[in-house]
Amino acid sequence: MAFEGLSDKLNNVFKKLRTKGRLTESDVQEAMREVRLALLEADVNFKVVKDFVTKVTEKAVGAEVLESITPAQQVVKIVNDELCALMGGSQSRVHMANRPPTVMMFVGLQGAGKTTNIAKMAGWFQKKEGRRPLLCACDVYRPAAVEQLKVVGGQLGVPVYEEGQGDPVEIARHAYDHARTHGNDVLLLDTAGRLHIDEVLMDELKRLKDAVKPHEIMLVVDGMTGQDAVNAASAFHDALGIDSVLMTKLDGDARGGAALSIRAVTGKPIKFVGTGEKLDAIEPFYPDRMASRILGMGDVLTLVEKAQETFDEKQAVQLEKKMRAGKMTLTDFYGQLKQLKKMGNLQDVMGMLPGVDKKALQNAQVDEKALAHVEAIILSMTPQERERPEILKYSRKKRIAAGSGQKLEDVNRLLKQFEQMQQLMKRFAGPGSGKKRKRSGFRFPY
Repeated sequence: MAFEGLSDKLNNVFKKLRTKGRLTESDVQEAMREVRLALLEADVNFKVVKDFVTKVTEKAVGAEVLESITPAQQVVKIVNDELCALMGGSQSRVHMANRPPTVMMFVGLQGAGKTTNIAKMAGWFQKKEGRRPLLCACDVYRPAAVEQLKVVGGQLGVPVYEEGQGDPVEIARHAYDHARTHGNDVLLLDTAGRLHIDEVLMDELKRLKDAVKPHEIMLVVDGMTGQDAVNAASAFHDALGIDSVLMTKLDGDARGGAALSIRAVTGKPIKFVGTGEKLDAIEPFYPDRMASRILGMGDVLTLVEKAQETFDEKQAVQLEKKMRAGKMTLTDFYGQLKQLKKMGNLQDVMGMLPGVDKKALQNAQVDEKALAHVEAIILSMTPQERERPEILKYSRKKRIAAGSGQKLEDVNRLLKQFEQMQQLMKRFAGPGSGKKRKRSGFRFPY
């Protein structure tokens, strides 16, 4: 989980501040020393750390903060605001051309996940923005690069323009003409990478830039490489003049220092981040939401957006009526399970809730395999059994256990917990549901 180590350390610092009530300037100075150390351990650029701590300290030791009723909370707010400003302040969107197609040129080193993430972005434009993207294979040197782009493009339903092992500049020109004549409003160029930055690579990228005059040059960097990603960003920007950054593998870096350093070092915003291996695991980068996650405040807006994308509004209304009437069936329950799984890794989803203790969450160990077991049990039932679980006697339960590959007690446990949930819903929906009631023993299956 990105920023996991940094988040834990910062929350420990703020916890100490909250226990002191009134703060002195020395309390703030001591806390800032710990913040500086936490940022350095998270692999944030040294100069960025120095400037960040200086700005926070200057604001935090003012009389307005130290003499306030909740000084610790004021310090947290200052850190949150400065973290947000450090990463760009607000979301930076891709600037679309007035006359399509918008040409986006993607550059970066080999191994950053460039080809796959360019395809992910094309899928994002198609699904979220309703656009008609075209992928162009300009990496003619890496073995199977063209084929890789065709495969991922095909999986996403995005067309790919390619001419095999030709001249990348000519391929890009032809792709632009193809996009114009076929109504593609976004052209995404997958350019060649190298294991290191060299003159040959930069010369080719400059020729491509001069030929197609891209509206946006987006650098793809591997978030797990830390300061190497920042150094690569600086080198590409100095040589080529990048406009933005797409950071990949953010989910695999517990430190996250590159994400906190790139904007300050290059002056260019992170616009998208790769958050997993699936082809829909890409999302716009929101500095304010990321700052909230780092400080343990959750990310409710992203959670709501994920829920809106996943849950069908009509089904939700119908389900609410059934729940109020105490008539929710195992079919309904299975439908909710499927939609919940679409939201992604459950541990990440729960981590977006404000106030959730990440360490406690780790100890809780959300077992997604257990959800698959529940799913298997429900799918082994007949439609009638899902609608009327009361008809499930020993022989039926035994058949369901065998069909799902589970034990008889697993089937009984699921049915018992479903029954408890039904009773809970009836109690909340019934008269006097607003009054305080004894806490139910219901918990999520398994």
